[in-house]
Amino acid sequence: MATRIKMLTSLAICAALVLVLLTFTAADGGAGAKGAEPFDYKKALHSSLLYFEAQRSGRLPHNQRVKWRGHSGLADGLQQGVDLVGGYYDAGDNVKFGLPMAFTVTMLSWSAMEFADDIAAAGEWRHVLEAIKWGTDYFVKAHTEPYVLWAEVGDGDTDHYCWQRPEDMTTSRQAYKVDRDNPGSDLVGETAAALAAASMVFRRSNPHYAQVLLHHAEQLFEFGDKYRGKYDSSIGEAYSYYASVSGYGDEMLWAALWLHRATGKASYLDYAVDMADEFGGTSWAITEFSWDVKYAGLQILATKVLLEGKHPEHKATLEKYKAKAEHYLCACLNKNGDAGNVNRTAGGMLFVRQWNNMQYVTNAAFLLTVYSRYLTSAGQEPSVLQCPDGPAHADELRSLARAQTDYVLGANPAGVSYLVGFIGCMQGYDNWFLRRGANPNVVVGAIVGGPDHLDRFRDRRDNYMQTEACTYNTAPMVGIFAHLHGETAITKKS
Repeated sequence: MATRIKMLTSLAICAALVLVLLTFTAADGGAGAKGAEPFDYKKALHSSLLYFEAQRSGRLPHNQRVKWRGHSGLADGLQQGVDLVGGYYDAGDNVKFGLPMAFTVTMLSWSAMEFADDIAAAGEWRHVLEAIKWGTDYFVKAHTEPYVLWAEVGDGDTDHYCWQRPEDMTTSRQAYKVDRDNPGSDLVGETAAALAAASMVFRRSNPHYAQVLLHHAEQLFEFGDKYRGKYDSSIGEAYSYYASVSGYGDEMLWAALWLHRATGKASYLDYAVDMADEFGGTSWAITEFSWDVKYAGLQILATKVLLEGKHPEHKATLEKYKAKAEHYLCACLNKNGDAGNVNRTAGGMLFVRQWNNMQYVTNAAFLLTVYSRYLTSAGQEPSVLQCPDGPAHADELRSLARAQTDYVLGANPAGVSYLVGFIGCMQGYDNWFLRRGANPNVVVGAIVGGPDHLDRFRDRRDNYMQTEACTYNTAPMVGIFAHLHGETAITKKS
Protein backbone atom coordinates (compact mmCIF):
# COMPACT_ATOMS: atom_id res chain seq x y z
CA MET A 1 0.00 0.00 0.00
CA ALA A 2 1.36 3.38 -0.93
CA THR A 3 0.56 6.52 1.00
CA ARG A 4 -0.34 9.58 -1.01
CA ILE A 5 2.31 12.25 -0.90
CA LYS A 6 1.61 15.90 -0.29
CA MET A 7 1.14 17.24 -3.81
CA LEU A 8 2.04 20.84 -4.64
CA THR A 9 1.19 22.97 -7.66
CA SER A 10 3.98 24.65 -9.58
CA LEU A 11 3.75 27.70 -7.36
CA ALA A 12 3.11 25.78 -4.17
CA ILE A 13 6.66 25.02 -3.20
CA CYS A 14 7.01 25.43 0.58
CA ALA A 15 5.97 29.02 1.24
CA ALA A 16 9.01 30.97 2.38
CA LEU A 17 10.41 28.70 5.06
CA VAL A 18 13.02 27.15 2.79
CA LEU A 19 16.04 25.82 4.56
CA VAL A 20 19.76 26.23 4.94
CA LEU A 21 21.46 22.99 5.96
CA LEU A 22 24.02 22.94 8.73
CA THR A 23 27.09 20.72 8.57
CA PHE A 24 28.03 19.01 11.82
CA THR A 25 31.79 18.75 12.19
CA ALA A 26 33.62 16.34 14.46
CA ALA A 27 34.31 19.18 16.88
CA ASP A 28 30.61 19.92 16.99
CA GLY A 29 29.63 16.45 18.05
CA GLY A 30 31.17 14.01 15.60
CA ALA A 31 30.75 13.11 11.98
CA GLY A 32 29.45 9.67 12.73
CA ALA A 33 32.61 7.97 11.49
CA LYS A 34 34.02 4.97 13.29
CA GLY A 35 36.01 6.10 16.29
CA ALA A 36 34.65 9.64 16.20
CA GLU A 37 32.90 11.29 19.09
CA PRO A 38 29.12 10.75 19.12
CA PHE A 39 26.86 13.49 17.88
CA ASP A 40 25.63 16.15 20.27
CA TYR A 41 22.16 14.65 20.69
CA LYS A 42 21.29 17.13 23.42
CA LYS A 43 21.85 19.99 20.99
CA ALA A 44 19.75 18.15 18.39
CA LEU A 45 16.93 17.73 20.92
CA HIS A 46 17.07 21.41 21.83
CA SER A 47 16.96 22.42 18.16
CA SER A 48 14.07 20.09 17.35
CA LEU A 49 11.92 21.70 20.02
CA LEU A 50 12.74 25.19 18.73
CA TYR A 51 11.31 24.09 15.38
CA PHE A 52 7.85 23.60 16.87
CA GLU A 53 7.92 27.15 18.19
CA ALA A 54 8.72 28.34 14.66
CA GLN A 55 5.67 26.45 13.36
CA ARG A 56 3.22 27.97 15.85
CA SER A 57 0.11 29.73 14.65
CA GLY A 58 -1.88 32.11 16.84
CA ARG A 59 -0.99 34.59 19.56
CA LEU A 60 2.48 33.74 20.76
CA PRO A 61 3.36 33.62 24.47
CA HIS A 62 5.79 35.94 26.23
CA ASN A 63 8.37 33.16 26.51
CA GLN A 64 8.50 32.49 22.76
CA ARG A 65 12.15 31.71 21.98
CA VAL A 66 12.02 31.95 18.17
CA LYS A 67 11.86 35.74 18.06
CA TRP A 68 11.44 36.18 14.30
CA ARG A 69 8.07 34.42 14.46
CA GLY A 70 5.16 36.73 15.31
CA HIS A 71 1.43 36.46 15.95
CA SER A 72 -0.54 35.04 13.01
CA GLY A 73 -3.98 33.72 12.16
CA LEU A 74 -5.62 35.72 14.93
CA ALA A 75 -9.00 35.76 13.15
CA ASP A 76 -9.03 32.06 12.31
CA GLY A 77 -12.58 30.73 12.67
CA LEU A 78 -14.09 34.19 13.06
CA GLN A 79 -16.25 34.01 9.93
CA GLN A 80 -17.57 30.62 11.07
CA GLY A 81 -18.30 31.88 14.57
CA VAL A 82 -15.73 29.66 16.31
CA ASP A 83 -12.32 30.26 17.87
CA LEU A 84 -9.73 28.41 15.80
CA VAL A 85 -6.74 30.51 16.77
CA GLY A 86 -3.63 28.47 17.50
CA GLY A 87 -2.26 25.12 16.41
CA TYR A 88 0.57 24.43 14.00
CA TYR A 89 1.37 25.03 10.36
CA ASP A 90 2.32 21.66 8.95
CA ALA A 91 5.37 22.58 6.89
CA GLY A 92 6.40 25.66 4.90
CA ASP A 93 2.88 26.83 4.09
CA ASN A 94 0.33 28.69 6.20
CA VAL A 95 -2.48 26.13 6.24
CA LYS A 96 -3.47 24.26 9.38
CA PHE A 97 -4.09 20.69 8.23
CA GLY A 98 -5.72 18.63 10.98
CA LEU A 99 -4.51 15.13 10.09
CA PRO A 100 -0.73 15.70 10.06
CA MET A 101 -1.05 18.09 13.00
CA ALA A 102 -2.76 15.44 15.10
CA PHE A 103 -0.20 12.81 14.15
CA THR A 104 2.57 15.23 15.11
CA VAL A 105 1.05 15.64 18.58
CA THR A 106 0.56 11.89 18.97
CA MET A 107 4.22 11.28 18.22
CA LEU A 108 5.36 14.09 20.51
CA SER A 109 3.25 12.57 23.28
CA TRP A 110 4.53 9.06 22.63
CA SER A 111 8.08 10.44 22.79
CA ALA A 112 7.29 12.13 26.10
CA MET A 113 5.86 8.93 27.58
CA GLU A 114 8.61 6.59 26.49
CA PHE A 115 11.57 8.88 27.13
CA ALA A 116 10.39 11.14 29.95
CA ASP A 117 13.45 10.62 32.12
CA ASP A 118 15.85 11.26 29.25
CA ILE A 119 14.01 14.41 28.19
CA ALA A 120 13.99 15.69 31.76
CA ALA A 121 17.67 14.90 32.22
CA ALA A 122 18.43 16.96 29.10
CA GLY A 123 16.54 19.90 30.63
CA GLU A 124 13.82 19.96 27.97
CA TRP A 125 10.75 18.57 29.75
CA ARG A 126 8.99 21.93 30.03
CA HIS A 127 9.53 22.62 26.34
CA VAL A 128 8.14 19.22 25.35
CA LEU A 129 5.02 19.85 27.42
CA GLU A 130 4.62 23.27 25.79
CA ALA A 131 4.99 21.77 22.31
CA ILE A 132 2.30 19.17 23.01
CA LYS A 133 -0.06 21.61 24.72
CA TRP A 134 0.13 24.07 21.81
CA GLY A 135 -1.48 21.36 19.71
CA THR A 136 -3.92 19.93 22.24
CA ASP A 137 -5.27 23.37 23.21
CA TYR A 138 -6.15 23.84 19.55
CA PHE A 139 -7.81 20.43 19.23
CA VAL A 140 -10.00 21.08 22.27
CA LYS A 141 -11.17 24.35 20.69
CA ALA A 142 -11.68 22.69 17.31
CA HIS A 143 -13.93 20.03 18.86
CA THR A 144 -16.87 22.40 19.33
CA GLU A 145 -19.59 19.75 19.63
CA PRO A 146 -19.57 15.98 20.30
CA TYR A 147 -20.03 15.28 16.59
CA VAL A 148 -18.19 18.27 15.11
CA LEU A 149 -14.45 18.67 14.57
CA TRP A 150 -12.92 21.55 12.61
CA ALA A 151 -10.46 19.89 10.26
CA GLU A 152 -8.60 22.60 8.37
CA VAL A 153 -8.03 26.34 8.34
CA GLY A 154 -6.84 27.94 5.12
CA ASP A 155 -6.94 26.83 1.52
CA GLY A 156 -3.95 25.07 0.05
CA ASP A 157 -4.37 26.39 -3.48
CA THR A 158 -4.57 30.09 -2.62
CA ASP A 159 -1.95 29.73 0.11
CA HIS A 160 0.58 28.07 -2.17
CA TYR A 161 0.08 30.76 -4.80
CA CYS A 162 1.18 33.43 -2.32
CA TRP A 163 4.62 33.49 -0.78
CA GLN A 164 3.88 35.36 2.42
CA ARG A 165 4.92 35.14 6.01
CA PRO A 166 2.01 33.91 8.16
CA GLU A 167 2.18 37.22 10.00
CA ASP A 168 1.24 38.99 6.74
CA MET A 169 -1.36 36.59 5.30
CA THR A 170 -3.89 37.98 2.86
CA THR A 171 -5.07 34.59 1.62
CA SER A 172 -8.27 32.70 2.46
CA ARG A 173 -8.70 31.52 6.03
CA GLN A 174 -11.76 29.46 5.22
CA ALA A 175 -12.33 26.75 7.85
CA TYR A 176 -13.62 23.26 7.12
CA LYS A 177 -15.24 20.75 9.45
CA VAL A 178 -16.42 17.15 9.66
CA ASP A 179 -19.75 16.28 11.28
CA ARG A 180 -22.57 13.72 11.15
CA ASP A 181 -23.41 14.48 7.53
CA ASN A 182 -19.80 14.87 6.43
CA PRO A 183 -17.81 12.34 8.46
CA GLY A 184 -14.07 11.97 8.80
CA SER A 185 -13.21 8.97 10.92
CA ASP A 186 -9.51 9.06 9.99
CA LEU A 187 -9.05 12.65 11.13
CA VAL A 188 -11.31 12.17 14.15
CA GLY A 189 -9.54 8.95 15.13
CA GLU A 190 -6.09 10.49 14.90
CA THR A 191 -7.18 13.49 16.96
CA ALA A 192 -8.63 11.12 19.57
CA ALA A 193 -5.31 9.26 19.63
CA ALA A 194 -3.38 12.51 20.08
CA LEU A 195 -5.57 13.66 22.96
CA ALA A 196 -5.52 10.25 24.66
CA ALA A 197 -1.74 10.02 24.42
CA ALA A 198 -1.30 13.61 25.62
CA SER A 199 -3.62 12.99 28.57
CA MET A 200 -1.10 10.50 29.95
CA VAL A 201 1.72 13.03 29.60
CA PHE A 202 -0.16 15.64 31.66
CA ARG A 203 -1.64 13.24 34.19
CA ARG A 204 0.85 14.03 36.93
CA SER A 205 1.57 17.72 36.37
CA ASN A 206 -1.92 18.87 35.34
CA PRO A 207 -4.53 16.20 36.18
CA HIS A 208 -7.52 18.43 35.42
CA TYR A 209 -6.19 19.23 31.95
CA ALA A 210 -5.43 15.55 31.40
CA GLN A 211 -9.03 14.70 32.19
CA VAL A 212 -10.31 17.36 29.77
CA LEU A 213 -8.18 15.87 27.03
CA LEU A 214 -9.40 12.36 27.79
CA HIS A 215 -13.02 13.49 27.75
CA HIS A 216 -12.60 14.95 24.27
CA ALA A 217 -10.71 11.87 23.11
CA GLU A 218 -13.51 9.53 24.16
CA GLN A 219 -16.16 11.71 22.53
CA LEU A 220 -14.16 11.87 19.32
CA PHE A 221 -13.69 8.11 19.25
CA GLU A 222 -17.44 7.63 19.55
CA PHE A 223 -17.95 10.19 16.76
CA GLY A 224 -15.47 8.45 14.46
CA ASP A 225 -17.00 5.04 15.00
CA LYS A 226 -20.65 6.05 14.86
CA TYR A 227 -20.35 8.19 11.70
CA ARG A 228 -17.80 6.47 9.50
CA GLY A 229 -16.16 7.94 6.44
CA LYS A 230 -12.95 9.39 5.04
CA TYR A 231 -12.37 13.04 5.82
CA ASP A 232 -10.99 13.83 2.37
CA SER A 233 -14.31 12.68 0.88
CA SER A 234 -16.06 15.26 3.05
CA ILE A 235 -13.47 17.99 2.56
CA GLY A 236 -12.34 18.07 -1.05
CA GLU A 237 -9.86 20.87 -0.31
CA ALA A 238 -7.75 18.43 1.72
CA TYR A 239 -7.52 15.74 -0.95
CA SER A 240 -4.74 17.28 -3.02
CA TYR A 241 -2.55 17.82 0.02
CA TYR A 242 -3.21 15.19 2.68
CA ALA A 243 -5.38 12.48 1.16
CA SER A 244 -6.16 9.54 3.42
CA VAL A 245 -5.08 6.70 1.16
CA SER A 246 -5.03 4.13 3.95
CA GLY A 247 -8.64 4.92 4.87
CA TYR A 248 -9.88 5.29 8.42
CA GLY A 249 -9.50 1.75 9.76
CA ASP A 250 -5.94 2.24 10.93
CA GLU A 251 -6.75 5.51 12.74
CA MET A 252 -9.72 3.96 14.55
CA LEU A 253 -7.64 0.99 15.74
CA TRP A 254 -4.81 3.37 16.66
CA ALA A 255 -7.24 5.52 18.67
CA ALA A 256 -8.76 2.48 20.42
CA LEU A 257 -5.34 1.23 21.52
CA TRP A 258 -4.30 4.67 22.78
CA LEU A 259 -7.58 5.02 24.68
CA HIS A 260 -7.10 1.59 26.20
CA ARG A 261 -3.63 2.60 27.32
CA ALA A 262 -4.93 5.91 28.72
CA THR A 263 -8.07 4.61 30.44
CA GLY A 264 -7.48 0.91 31.04
CA LYS A 265 -11.04 0.27 29.86
CA ALA A 266 -11.50 -3.20 28.42
CA SER A 267 -14.03 -1.93 25.87
CA TYR A 268 -11.31 -0.18 23.84
CA LEU A 269 -9.12 -3.27 23.69
CA ASP A 270 -12.19 -5.32 22.80
CA TYR A 271 -12.77 -2.91 19.91
CA ALA A 272 -9.19 -3.30 18.66
CA VAL A 273 -9.63 -7.09 18.79
CA ASP A 274 -13.14 -7.23 17.31
CA MET A 275 -12.26 -4.87 14.43
CA ALA A 276 -8.73 -6.20 13.91
CA ASP A 277 -9.45 -8.06 10.70
CA GLU A 278 -12.08 -5.76 9.20
CA PHE A 279 -9.92 -2.65 9.70
CA GLY A 280 -6.69 -4.32 8.57
CA GLY A 281 -4.83 -4.43 11.87
CA THR A 282 -4.09 -8.14 11.60
CA SER A 283 -4.26 -8.44 7.84
CA TRP A 284 -2.14 -5.55 6.54
CA ALA A 285 1.62 -6.15 6.52
CA ILE A 286 3.11 -2.69 5.94
CA THR A 287 6.67 -1.46 5.49
CA GLU A 288 6.10 2.24 6.25
CA PHE A 289 4.74 4.33 9.09
CA SER A 290 3.56 7.90 8.52
CA TRP A 291 0.93 10.58 9.11
CA ASP A 292 -1.38 8.54 6.84
CA VAL A 293 -0.46 4.89 7.40
CA LYS A 294 -0.57 3.97 11.11
CA TYR A 295 -0.59 0.17 10.89
CA ALA A 296 2.98 -0.48 12.05
CA GLY A 297 2.54 1.83 15.04
CA LEU A 298 -0.76 0.36 16.19
CA GLN A 299 0.55 -3.17 15.67
CA ILE A 300 3.43 -2.36 18.00
CA LEU A 301 1.02 -0.90 20.57
CA ALA A 302 -1.02 -4.11 20.42
CA THR A 303 2.15 -6.16 20.78
CA LYS A 304 3.02 -4.23 23.93
CA VAL A 305 -0.28 -5.42 25.43
CA LEU A 306 0.60 -8.99 24.50
CA LEU A 307 4.12 -8.78 25.95
CA GLU A 308 2.71 -7.47 29.23
CA GLY A 309 0.60 -10.64 29.48
CA LYS A 310 -2.40 -8.89 31.02
CA HIS A 311 -5.11 -10.01 28.61
CA PRO A 312 -4.76 -13.73 27.89
CA GLU A 313 -8.35 -13.82 26.57
CA HIS A 314 -7.16 -11.84 23.54
CA LYS A 315 -3.86 -13.65 23.07
CA ALA A 316 -4.71 -15.21 19.69
CA THR A 317 -5.57 -11.88 18.06
CA LEU A 318 -2.71 -10.04 19.75
CA GLU A 319 -0.31 -12.67 18.38
CA LYS A 320 -1.56 -11.80 14.88
CA TYR A 321 -0.90 -8.13 15.58
CA LYS A 322 2.60 -9.07 16.74
CA ALA A 323 3.32 -10.97 13.51
CA LYS A 324 2.48 -7.87 11.47
CA ALA A 325 4.53 -5.61 13.75
CA GLU A 326 7.49 -7.93 13.28
CA HIS A 327 7.00 -7.83 9.51
CA TYR A 328 7.62 -4.06 9.59
CA LEU A 329 10.60 -4.29 11.91
CA CYS A 330 12.22 -7.17 10.04
CA ALA A 331 11.72 -5.26 6.78
CA CYS A 332 13.65 -2.32 8.25
CA LEU A 333 16.39 -4.70 9.40
CA ASN A 334 16.63 -6.26 5.92
CA LYS A 335 15.75 -9.66 7.41
CA ASN A 336 12.35 -10.24 5.82
CA GLY A 337 13.49 -12.60 3.09
CA ASP A 338 11.03 -12.95 0.24
CA ALA A 339 8.37 -11.13 2.28
CA GLY A 340 9.97 -7.81 1.31
CA ASN A 341 12.39 -5.37 2.90
CA VAL A 342 12.67 -1.61 3.01
CA ASN A 343 15.15 -0.40 0.39
CA ARG A 344 18.35 1.26 1.52
CA THR A 345 20.64 3.73 -0.19
CA ALA A 346 24.34 3.02 -0.57
CA GLY A 347 24.86 5.35 2.39
CA GLY A 348 22.56 3.21 4.55
CA MET A 349 19.41 5.36 4.67
CA LEU A 350 16.08 3.55 4.66
CA PHE A 351 14.34 4.60 1.46
CA VAL A 352 10.56 4.32 0.96
CA ARG A 353 9.81 6.94 -1.68
CA GLN A 354 11.15 10.02 -3.34
CA TRP A 355 8.98 12.71 -1.74
CA ASN A 356 9.94 13.62 1.82
CA ASN A 357 11.53 10.26 2.51
CA MET A 358 12.97 11.49 5.79
CA GLN A 359 9.59 11.11 7.52
CA TYR A 360 9.87 7.34 7.05
CA VAL A 361 13.43 7.38 8.38
CA THR A 362 12.61 9.27 11.58
CA ASN A 363 9.47 7.24 12.25
CA ALA A 364 11.37 4.00 11.71
CA ALA A 365 14.07 5.09 14.15
CA PHE A 366 11.37 5.74 16.72
CA LEU A 367 9.50 2.44 16.29
CA LEU A 368 12.71 0.40 16.28
CA THR A 369 13.84 1.99 19.52
CA VAL A 370 10.48 1.68 21.24
CA TYR A 371 10.04 -1.96 20.25
CA SER A 372 13.52 -2.83 21.49
CA ARG A 373 12.52 -1.37 24.86
CA TYR A 374 9.29 -3.37 24.89
CA LEU A 375 11.21 -6.57 24.19
CA THR A 376 13.67 -5.87 26.97
CA SER A 377 11.10 -4.80 29.55
CA ALA A 378 9.02 -7.90 28.81
CA GLY A 379 11.83 -9.90 30.37
CA GLN A 380 12.27 -12.25 27.44
CA GLU A 381 15.62 -14.01 27.52
CA PRO A 382 17.13 -13.36 25.14
CA SER A 383 15.23 -10.32 23.91
CA VAL A 384 14.87 -11.24 20.27
CA LEU A 385 12.74 -10.54 17.25
CA GLN A 386 12.11 -13.58 15.06
CA CYS A 387 12.63 -12.66 11.39
CA PRO A 388 12.46 -14.90 8.29
CA ASP A 389 16.21 -14.45 7.79
CA GLY A 390 17.09 -15.14 11.41
CA PRO A 391 16.62 -13.63 14.87
CA ALA A 392 17.39 -10.02 15.66
CA HIS A 393 18.32 -9.01 19.19
CA ALA A 394 16.97 -5.87 20.80
CA ASP A 395 20.36 -4.18 20.51
CA GLU A 396 20.28 -4.76 16.75
CA LEU A 397 17.06 -2.73 16.53
CA ARG A 398 18.62 0.03 18.61
CA SER A 399 21.74 0.00 16.48
CA LEU A 400 19.76 0.51 13.27
CA ALA A 401 17.73 3.29 14.91
CA ARG A 402 20.93 5.05 15.94
CA ALA A 403 22.43 4.63 12.47
CA GLN A 404 19.35 6.26 10.89
CA THR A 405 19.51 9.09 13.44
CA ASP A 406 23.19 9.66 12.77
CA TYR A 407 22.49 9.71 9.02
CA VAL A 408 20.04 12.54 9.64
CA LEU A 409 22.62 14.43 11.69
CA GLY A 410 25.53 14.10 9.27
CA ALA A 411 26.84 10.53 9.01
CA ASN A 412 25.96 10.35 5.32
CA PRO A 413 27.79 10.53 1.97
CA ALA A 414 27.08 14.26 1.62
CA GLY A 415 28.47 14.98 5.09
CA VAL A 416 25.66 17.39 5.93
CA SER A 417 22.97 17.46 8.58
CA TYR A 418 19.38 17.25 7.38
CA LEU A 419 18.31 18.83 10.67
CA VAL A 420 18.33 22.58 10.11
CA GLY A 421 20.21 24.74 12.85
CA PHE A 422 11.07 35.48 4.56
CA ILE A 423 7.52 39.72 2.29
CA GLY A 424 4.15 40.18 0.13
CA CYS A 425 2.36 37.60 -1.89
CA MET A 426 4.15 37.17 -5.22
CA GLN A 427 6.95 39.44 -4.01
CA GLY A 428 8.06 36.64 -1.71
CA TYR A 429 8.28 34.33 -4.67
CA ASP A 430 9.96 36.90 -6.90
CA ASN A 431 12.46 38.03 -4.28
CA TRP A 432 13.39 34.75 -2.68
CA PHE A 433 12.48 31.64 -4.63
CA LEU A 434 15.28 31.83 -7.21
CA ARG A 435 17.64 33.85 -5.05
CA ARG A 436 20.99 32.25 -4.28
CA GLY A 437 21.57 34.04 -1.00
CA ALA A 438 20.96 32.66 2.46
CA ASN A 439 17.51 32.77 4.02
CA PRO A 440 16.83 35.68 6.38
CA ASN A 441 15.50 33.29 9.02
CA VAL A 442 16.78 29.79 9.74
CA VAL A 443 14.20 27.24 10.87
CA VAL A 444 16.38 25.59 13.48
CA GLY A 445 15.37 22.02 14.29
CA ALA A 446 13.48 21.34 11.06
CA ILE A 447 14.16 18.04 9.31
CA VAL A 448 14.00 18.37 5.54
CA GLY A 449 12.67 15.87 3.01
CA GLY A 450 16.16 14.50 2.50
CA PRO A 451 18.23 12.86 -0.25
CA ASP A 452 17.18 10.55 -3.05
CA HIS A 453 17.80 6.82 -3.51
CA LEU A 454 21.41 7.55 -4.45
CA ASP A 455 22.02 9.72 -1.36
CA ARG A 456 22.00 12.84 -3.56
CA PHE A 457 20.65 16.09 -2.17
CA ARG A 458 20.21 19.40 -4.01
CA ASP A 459 19.86 22.29 -1.56
CA ARG A 460 17.76 24.67 -3.68
CA ARG A 461 14.48 26.43 -2.93
CA ASP A 462 12.85 25.02 -6.06
CA ASN A 463 13.73 21.46 -4.98
CA TYR A 464 10.85 21.34 -2.50
CA MET A 465 10.62 17.56 -2.84
CA GLN A 466 13.85 17.35 -0.84
CA THR A 467 14.07 20.67 1.01
CA GLU A 468 10.60 21.07 2.53
CA ALA A 469 10.50 20.30 6.23
CA CYS A 470 7.42 19.06 8.11
CA THR A 471 6.43 18.85 11.76
CA TYR A 472 5.87 15.11 11.51
CA ASN A 473 9.47 14.59 10.37
CA THR A 474 10.83 16.06 13.59
CA ALA A 475 8.23 14.88 16.14
CA PRO A 476 9.45 11.27 16.49
CA MET A 477 13.05 12.45 16.86
CA VAL A 478 12.34 14.38 20.06
CA GLY A 479 12.28 11.13 22.01
CA ILE A 480 15.14 9.56 20.07
CA PHE A 481 17.50 12.49 20.55
CA ALA A 482 16.74 12.46 24.28
CA HIS A 483 17.24 8.71 24.47
CA LEU A 484 20.58 8.78 22.65
CA HIS A 485 21.79 11.70 24.76
CA GLY A 486 20.98 9.65 27.86
CA GLU A 487 22.76 6.60 26.48
CA THR A 488 25.82 8.63 25.57
CA ALA A 489 25.97 10.15 29.05
CA ILE A 490 25.85 6.69 30.64
CA THR A 491 28.59 5.43 28.33
CA LYS A 492 30.87 8.34 29.22
CA LYS A 493 30.35 7.73 32.95
CA SER A 494 31.22 4.06 32.62
